[in-house]
Amino acid sequence: MPTRDRLLAVLVAVLWGCNFLAIHAMLGQFPPLFAAALRFAVIAIPTILFVPWPGVKIRWLIGYGLGFGTLQFAFLFIALDNGMPTGLASLVLQASAPFTVLLGAVLLKERVSPRQLVGILLAVGGMAVIAWQQADHAALLPVVLTLLGALSWAVGNLSSRQAKPANALHFTLWMSVVPPLPMFALSLVVEGPAAQWHSLYTIGMQQGWIGIAGLVYVVLIGTIAGSGIWTTLMNRNPAGVVAPFSLLVPVVGMSTAYLFLDERPTLIEILAGLVVVGGVLLGSLQRRASAVSPAAGSSSSSRGAMRFLTTRVTTKPTATATSKPIQENRDNHFSATTPR
Repeated sequence: MPTRDRLLAVLVAVLWGCNFLAIHAMLGQFPPLFAAALRFAVIAIPTILFVPWPGVKIRWLIGYGLGFGTLQFAFLFIALDNGMPTGLASLVLQASAPFTVLLGAVLLKERVSPRQLVGILLAVGGMAVIAWQQADHAALLPVVLTLLGALSWAVGNLSSRQAKPANALHFTLWMSVVPPLPMFALSLVVEGPAAQWHSLYTIGMQQGWIGIAGLVYVVLIGTIAGSGIWTTLMNRNPAGVVAPFSLLVPVVGMSTAYLFLDERPTLIEILAGLVVVGGVLLGSLQRRASAVSPAAGSSSSSRGAMRFLTTRVTTKPTATATSKPIQENRDNHFSATTPR
């Protein structure tokens, strides 16, 4: 992987890690469900007008939009609005990787390697310690909501795998067409029209401009720029080489929350976070070896092993299926913009 591409991968991780600060700014002005609806509506309108249809079955697009888009961000935004530390949220969402492996094994009959199983157990153990620590501070519910968001992301990942889009960026952008209507409906029922109108009526005040700045960052920087660069990197390099850079996202998320929001995770939470990241990375090591092996590319068992971490990135290469190593990437690249 060229040095330029490594620097770009680090840049994307920084952009996505800062996304959590932007979400925090949005929630200072807009109710959480209404904020999520606006976030997707702003992307959906130009997507319908200017982005080509990704050429997938509609049911998989809807499944991805409901899992990754609607449910994940509904749970995440509500959790943040109810006291989930911003930096810790960026870490707990890493649970989507082991959730994806487990759901793939149960629903798609994918093989789970011993290395993946150890990685899953480490990640789950780290999450359990974090939940225990938060329960001591009467903040267990936000952690559970964030974990439900990670589970929803994993459900969306399975729909994306079944869709197999030729252009992952187009697929991700068209996914944004699904969440606005259910999000607006949920916001009307849960938050009420009064809260929605108040957030719009006060948008000209200082906090309103901060909220708008957060929305602009999430849409333009986190989603369009970040996903665009990431897709380009995944098209130019093996998935197993690029994907581990996504593990820098919670590092950036927790660091920026420490610097700008004065969040102070406990030592136990930091150590547990390292265990979680280590578990996710351990599950990715085997698929990194598979990604560079032409023989592994033709093996269905290696495709299962490749999927632990590359489900965390949004991409699909555009090369044809005549090359087995490239086809391996086509089968296993995926993810979504991290709450991005």
